[in-house]
Amino acid sequence: MTGRLRQIWRSMPLRLAILLVALFATVSLLSLAASYAVTQSSFEQTIRADLRQDLAGFRAAPTARAVALLVEAESRAADPNRFILSYIAPDGRIYGNGAIARDDKGFHIFSLNPDRAEFDGEYLSLTEALYGGVITVARSRVEIVALRDVFVNILFISLLPTVVIALSGGLVLARRSKRHVEVVSTALDEMTSGDLAARVEIGPRWSDDLVRIGGKLNQMAAAQEGQIRALRGVTSDIAHDLKTPLQRVALYVQDLQDRVKDNAQAVELTARLEGEVGNMTRVFQALLQLAQVEAGSPKARFEEVDLAQVCRHVVEVFEESAEASGHSLALDLDVESAVLQGDRALLGQMVSNLIENALRHTPAGTAVTVRLGLHGQTAQLQVVDTGSGIPVAERQKVLQRLYRLDRSRKTPGHGLGLSLVEAVATLHGARLVLEDNNPGLRVIVTFVT
Repeated sequence: MTGRLRQIWRSMPLRLAILLVALFATVSLLSLAASYAVTQSSFEQTIRADLRQDLAGFRAAPTARAVALLVEAESRAADPNRFILSYIAPDGRIYGNGAIARDDKGFHIFSLNPDRAEFDGEYLSLTEALYGGVITVARSRVEIVALRDVFVNILFISLLPTVVIALSGGLVLARRSKRHVEVVSTALDEMTSGDLAARVEIGPRWSDDLVRIGGKLNQMAAAQEGQIRALRGVTSDIAHDLKTPLQRVALYVQDLQDRVKDNAQAVELTARLEGEVGNMTRVFQALLQLAQVEAGSPKARFEEVDLAQVCRHVVEVFEESAEASGHSLALDLDVESAVLQGDRALLGQMVSNLIENALRHTPAGTAVTVRLGLHGQTAQLQVVDTGSGIPVAERQKVLQRLYRLDRSRKTPGHGLGLSLVEAVATLHGARLVLEDNNPGLRVIVTFVT
């Protein structure tokens, strides 16, 4: 689950959504900040204009006594939480509803009412000398402070839902894109594993760019499948066309052997010739069989086959030749029977090729073991040896036709044994894996029962 979330998080649609959300959030924050600054400045200008207008009214009073009486009258009707009036007369007496004092912490407004202490909140004030005294008018900044809270609420109400909706949309698009990518990835994996008939299944909701990519991949797979089919057809045709001439050559060699019985050198030469012709015949027969298996034609003969019985029979056939070559051949069955749908002859040929390959390419004294076990719904066949094994870099190459390791070129063989094994495994829907046995090679073929 964590891996899937990590894939979605790293997907391009979600990253683009996050980028767009970040860009939108930045622009929105800057716009709101600019709007707040402009609105705050406008409010402050309005308050200062009101303060100047208030001072102008007090200037109209003719004397200090008149100013003091006017301040007293207006301060009694004013709300000190909104409007503060203070006039320090020439004789030092303070009139109004508040007084401004300063200490180390700054300016403070104190109530002239003995029942009330210092006022809370922020104020904008103007002070002016008037008739030998000092008059101060102050108006509360409560509207500006409230404006800040309003803009914060606007930020959360407008921006937060937008971010959540955009990220949710990006997540939905990312999951949809992930499904489309998985379809393409699955098709590519099947093509890479050798299933050239695999295609990208393009859905009706795919975007135009994904449709083009899927179409190009299908076009490439179809072209590659056609080329491989043509190549296999040429190989099969060559093998088929040369099979009859080789059989004739074999007959001619046998006839020649009968005619040169008295010549020891000629007999030896014809025997070598017969062996080489036999090797070529086996190569072409293997190529023909491989072509038939890859074409899938033996599937028509599929029936219930007991793989355990096939292993017993093949091991019994190879016991004598293994003993003659100095090898140890053992059968290790975890089950009495393992029934699956398949072609008995081809499965026997597959097990024979694996055993023969192990005996041929490992030195005398090597132990070769054929194992068969059931694991849930799968049957696992293993052919294990204790020889020198196959390098990791060569394991895919040995499955190719006619490919042989450098150290194997001096041993008999034609490089088609493992190719046929892989073709038979693929025909039966099985998976072929080559692993280290430390030392030696472990060939694992897993069937679905």
